[in-house]
Amino acid sequence: MAIELERLLDRNGDRVRAVLNILLESPYFYSSDDQELFFFLKRHRREFTDFFSTFYGWTLLMDAKCARVYKEHWHNTEIGVAARTMFNFTRRDDCLAFMMLLEFFELQLEENGMTVEDKNLRFRFGDLLGHVQRRFVECFPDKSDSYPEDAVRAKILKPIMPELERYRFVKRIKPPDDLTAADDDLIYEALPALYHYNGTALGRHLPELAITGQS
Repeated sequence: MAIELERLLDRNGDRVRAVLNILLESPYFYSSDDQELFFFLKRHRREFTDFFSTFYGWTLLMDAKCARVYKEHWHNTEIGVAARTMFNFTRRDDCLAFMMLLEFFELQLEENGMTVEDKNLRFRFGDLLGHVQRRFVECFPDKSDSYPEDAVRAKILKPIMPELERYRFVKRIKPPDDLTAADDDLIYEALPALYHYNGTALGRHLPELAITGQS
């Protein structure tokens, strides 16, 4: 039970406190953030899992590169959805674009024979744009004129990329100082949180959401 974390706290107080703080300071804790603390969490995963489950009712999720705590319910009902600090797209096209990103991510992994154990996938913004624009046209064949590449780039993808960076789904790779990259040539790194979503399963719901959702 959670008392085991208390015993661990007696022996490794600084590391226990550091791990707890890191897990609450951002949506995801990556092994690359602090390898020593990540491996400490991995080694004592059961103690931390019991602690969060007993005292908060939260679930600790973890794989080889990423850890997060997941809460099912928001207890302070006086705080509306708009005021909560959480990843939450509300516009239909933004939600669809995120699902298409997950779909693109899984396709790229398959094409490159990559798993979570490999280095993080990197991709060109232009390649993501091509996939997302094509999928919007497939989802809205009767409105294909509303989704030309320029519109998808300017009105959908470019506005959501900073949010995806903020919540640590992707990371933009800074080009060398002597190189000016066009938007489509910008390189992004897909961060390990994307493995926590099933893009293939979500992709099956794209046509349904396109019909029922509101832009």
